[in-house]
Formats: sequence, C-alpha cells, structure tokens
Amino acid sequence: MIDLVNRPGIRLLMVGLPALALQTTLLTELTLFGVVMQLILCMSIGAGVASGPEGGAFAGFVLGLMFDLVLTSPLGLSALVYGLAGFVGGFAFSTSLANPRWLNAVTCAGLSAAAMFVQPVVANWIGVEGWISSRLVKVMIVVALFNGVVSYAVVPAMRWSLAVRRLQRLAPPSEVFL
Repeated sequence: MIDLVNRPGIRLLMVGLPALALQTTLLTELTLFGVVMQLILCMSIGAGVASGPEGGAFAGFVLGLMFDLVLTSPLGLSALVYGLAGFVGGFAFSTSLANPRWLNAVTCAGLSAAAMFVQPVVANWIGVEGWISSRLVKVMIVVALFNGVVSYAVVPAMRWSLAVRRLQRLAPPSEVFL
C-alpha cells in the first residue's frame, strides 16, 4: 500500500483533488478586485519549478485536465495552457541547484501573468468569443501577485507530490579536517 502512495501520479491526485475543491468552491467566492485566484495554475508552474520541464508538463496537464472537467470551457484548454506553463517553469530552473524562494515566486508570478494572457488568446483562436477584453490586464496583475505569494507554499508541496529529492551537496570527508 505504501508503494502505491509513493507514486508521483497518486501523490499528485492526493494534492490536486483538495486544491481543485478549494479552487472551485472557496476561491470562486473570495475574489480580489473581482478576479478569481488561480491556485491550480500556480500548482502547475510550481511543479515545473520543483521538478523540471517533464514533471511540470505532466503535472500541468493532469491538473489542467482535472480543472477542465469541472469548467464549461472547451475540454483540454486549461490542460494545454497549464501543461505549457509547467513546462516553461521547469525549463527555467535546474533541479540540481537550490533556487532561492524569492526567485521561485517571481517565476510563478511572471508565468501566471503570461498564462492568463495565453489562455484567452487560445480560446479566441479555437472559436470561443468574449474572453479577450480590457479587463485582461487587471486579471493578469492580480493573479500574478496572488500566485507569487502562494508559491512559497505551493513549490514545496509540489516537490513532495512529485517525489523530487533535492541533490544534497557532499561534505568533504572527515579526514580533510584532521
């Protein structure tokens, strides 16, 4: 049983399902300046920052698909955008080096703003009208600020859910100090 729980896909579902419930219930009611916060997007980017491009694309696609199943938008739109955001988030960082937390926050904020721009553009491209408006700039700014702050908790959670072990620096042998 413990081997089943230690698989990254199962851990991702264990973290993603409560986050999806939080996204679709509480965060839709608690808006900031009329903008719904995007926790699932932050988790996708955080997975990329924590585990690299492959893990970010996998987590972004799975979380985006879960989010698409409860939305009325075209199926696969969020999965495509969130998977791409997770990939780019992972591409920006190396998993072998310890990245400072503030840099993770800046990356999550910047990519969140970019994803909030790309999603309506792709929706308009496939034929869904009405997503591009002057309100889009406000949405990008508010979501970026929220995701930048939340990334301090999301990146370690995604590191755990994708079973990423940080490479520890090797200490010199004790004979060196004698």
